[in-house]
Amino acid sequence: MGAVIRVARSRLQESVHEADVAVVSAEGDLVASAGDPDRMLFARSSMKPLQAAVSLSLMAFDHTDEQLALMCASHSSEPVHLAVVRSLLARAGLSEDDLQCPPQRPWDDTTLAADPTMRRINSDCSGKHAGMLAASAAQGWPLDTYREPGHPVQQAVLEAVLSATGLGQVHVGVDGCGVPVHGMPLRRMALIYARLARPERLGDLEPFGRRAVGAMRAHPYLVAGRGRVGTLLMQAAPHLVAKGGAEALMSVSVPDHGWGMAVKVRDGGFRAVGPAVVAVLGGLSLLDPSQRLALEEVARPPVLGGGRRVGELIAEVSLERP
Repeated sequence: MGAVIRVARSRLQESVHEADVAVVSAEGDLVASAGDPDRMLFARSSMKPLQAAVSLSLMAFDHTDEQLALMCASHSSEPVHLAVVRSLLARAGLSEDDLQCPPQRPWDDTTLAADPTMRRINSDCSGKHAGMLAASAAQGWPLDTYREPGHPVQQAVLEAVLSATGLGQVHVGVDGCGVPVHGMPLRRMALIYARLARPERLGDLEPFGRRAVGAMRAHPYLVAGRGRVGTLLMQAAPHLVAKGGAEALMSVSVPDHGWGMAVKVRDGGFRAVGPAVVAVLGGLSLLDPSQRLALEEVARPPVLGGGRRVGELIAEVSLERP
C-alpha cells in the first residue's frame, strides 16, 4: 500500500490521492518505502540542485549564495526572486532577452496584482536558465541552443544525472520550460538527494553540490517563496533540503543521516504533497515536536467553505523497512 491522502469536507471524504515513497541511503540501499519505489517518473524541477551544480562547475566567475539558490529554485517571481536572477544575468554579461523559458505572469498573487505582465524572467525556472546561460557563456558555447539535448551544457547535465543515479541510461524528454528532463525510477530520484546529502558521492561535482545544498539551506525563501511547501519545510526544519517538481513530486535531502527521499503523488495533485511529505518525515522521526507544530498547516492543509475551514487533507503512510 502506498501513502493515502484523504480530502474531507464537512466530515465527508470527498477525494483520495495516492502516493509512492522511496527513502534511500547514499549507497543506494532502500531505507524505507511505501507503494512502488520503482515507479517511473520525470525528475522535473527536483533535478535543479544537480543542474545548478553542473552550471556552477562550468562558470568562470564567483557568485553569491543567493544567486546559487535561485539557480536551484522554482521561484514565485516575487521582486526578491527577480532581482537575484537579474543580478546573475548581469554578472555573466547577459540580459533577460537571452532567456528562452516561456513567458509567464508572476506566480505570487501579490506580485501578480501589482504587475501582471508576462515575461520570461517570471518563469519559475528562470534562475536555472540563467545558470545554464552563464555556464555556456563562460565556456564559449552557443547561447541560442542551450536548451537542446545535444548542447554541451545539457550533455554535462546528463553525465551528472547518470553518475548520481548509477544508471546506464535515462529517458530524456522535454520539461515544461523547454530543457531536457530525465525519467527514472523513484528510488533513483531519492538517490540523487542522498548523494546531495553526502556530496563526496558526487565525484568531481562534490564542491559544487555542497555549495548548492548550502545555498538552499541558507536561503529557503529564494528556492520557492511565499506559502510554498518547499520553503515552509526548510524554514521549519533547517536540517532538511527540499525541492518540489511538477506533477506532484517532492524530493528531500537529509544531511544528518545521509538519506534522500522522494515522494510522488500518482495523480499529479500537488495539494497532497505537503501532507504526504510531513507524514513520511514524522514516520522516520525526522521532525521534533516544535517542527511538527510549525508544519501543521502543511501536514493538514485546510479545505475551505465560505472562506472558513470546513475540512482538511490528512495523510496516512505505512512505511515498509527492509
